[in-house]
Amino acid sequence: MKKEQVITRIRETGLVAVVRAESEDKAVRITEACLEGGVPAIEITFTVPGAHKVIESLAQRFSQEQIILGAGTVLDPETARIAILSGAQYVVSPSFNADTVRLCNRYRVPCMPGAMTIREVIECLESGADIIKVFPGELFGPQIIKSIKGPVPQAELMPTGGVTIENAAEWIKAGAVALGAGSSLTAGAKNGDYAKITETAKAFIQKIKEARGR
Repeated sequence: MKKEQVITRIRETGLVAVVRAESEDKAVRITEACLEGGVPAIEITFTVPGAHKVIESLAQRFSQEQIILGAGTVLDPETARIAILSGAQYVVSPSFNADTVRLCNRYRVPCMPGAMTIREVIECLESGADIIKVFPGELFGPQIIKSIKGPVPQAELMPTGGVTIENAAEWIKAGAVALGAGSSLTAGAKNGDYAKITETAKAFIQKIKEARGR
């Protein structure tokens, strides 16, 4: 799938499921629950043991029409390259690393570096980042999106951290192009309630659609 198609699908859905788990099996089950709930954009973080193997397994199990498979918590270009070779269609970082963005651009893979300040947002844009991850979102709340887009309206922002069903609409209305949801979406996995993840995913998607006036 081409870079532009990946970005477009993430924009259209408006939600990226951030998957952190203690094992490959749990990561796969969380992924399946999110897909069933209508969330195709899955971010497997490199805090998951053997994350590249999980990405590889999911890339083989699901078609590109079924899943938009990404790698998260990517701190350097070496990890980004491993993720891409394993099947990641996009790369997400908690902070800005110019070499990581450069590598992703080399292979035409969407890159979403993290930023907390206007200066970092501009650095991300200048480096060629596609979507900028506003992280950690809970430190600022939805108002940070409006504050950034005031002087930098061209920035496409995706808050992660502190994004919940309760405030999802606020983030979207503030101008977020998509939302990154972790524990607020996948909490059911803690006690094996994967049906709860599917239910929560559906609720997130509905909130995003309503906020967009659909």
